[in-house]
Amino acid sequence: MTQSEPIVCKPTPWFLLRAVAMFLMFAVFAFMFYRDGSVGYRQENEVFYLNQAFQKANKDFSRMNSSGTLTADEWKQYAAAQTVIFPENPAELPSGMKLPMPWPEILQNYEKVKPLQWNSLWIEYTGKRGWDSTVAEEPHTLQKINEQWTVFWICLALALVALFFLIRTLGRSISVDDSGVSPASGRKVAFADLKVLDLRKWETKGLGFIDYDGASGKGRIRIDGLTYGGFKKEQGEPAEKLMQFIRSRFSGEIIEYTAVADEETADSEEKTA
Repeated sequence: MTQSEPIVCKPTPWFLLRAVAMFLMFAVFAFMFYRDGSVGYRQENEVFYLNQAFQKANKDFSRMNSSGTLTADEWKQYAAAQTVIFPENPAELPSGMKLPMPWPEILQNYEKVKPLQWNSLWIEYTGKRGWDSTVAEEPHTLQKINEQWTVFWICLALALVALFFLIRTLGRSISVDDSGVSPASGRKVAFADLKVLDLRKWETKGLGFIDYDGASGKGRIRIDGLTYGGFKKEQGEPAEKLMQFIRSRFSGEIIEYTAVADEETADSEEKTA
C-alpha cells in the first residue's frame, strides 16, 4: 500500500492578523491609560488651575482698574504676591512641582493684561510652554487618576494574553498522516483510537471535534480550520483537505449537521407551539 503524503496545516494569516491586531489594540490602550495615570491627568490638572489663575487675573485687573487709575507698579506688586490655587492633595499634580506657585510672569505684565483679553494671553503662555491651550472641563481627582492605573493593568494583562496566544500558535500546527492525527497540542493520536467525529460546526465555523479513547489515551481533539490551514480555494483549501484525509481513514461514528434534521426540529417546535 502506498503511503500518503502528510498534510500539515499551519496558522493562517487570518488568525495571525487578528491576534496581532488584538495585541496592538490592548497595548495601545495600556500605553494611553499609563500615560494618563502617570503624567497626563496630573498635567491636565496643572493646566486647569493655571487657566483659572488667568481668569482670576483678568477679573482682578478689571476690578482694580475700574476707575482707570491703576498703575503698572501697583498691578505688578499685586500680581507678584498672588499664587495659583491648586488642590490640597499634591498627588493630583505633577511630581516635582514647587508649591506655592506664583502667577506666571506674563500676568504680572501690566501692558499684557490691560487689554483684558485673557484668552489671548493664555494661548501665548501655553504656546511658549508647548501645551495645548484646550482645558479640561473639570479637574481630575485622585480617584480618577487611580482608575487609569486600574484600566492600564487590565489592558496590559489582555495584551500579554493576546501576545501569549500569538506566540504559542506560531509554533503549532495540525497534521495528519497514515498513522494518525497530530493536533495543535502536539500529542499524536492513532486512527484506531478515534471514536467520534463531530462535524456539526465544520461547515459554518470551521470547527471539528474528535473524541478518542485507546492506547493514545482519552480526550478530545479540536480541529480549528480557520486558525490552522484555512479554506481559501487559491491555496487549495488546506483545512478541508486535512478533514477529508481524516474522514477517509476514520471508522468511528460521524455526527454531521443536516438541513433535514433542522427542518424536522423546526416542524416539531411549531406543532408544540
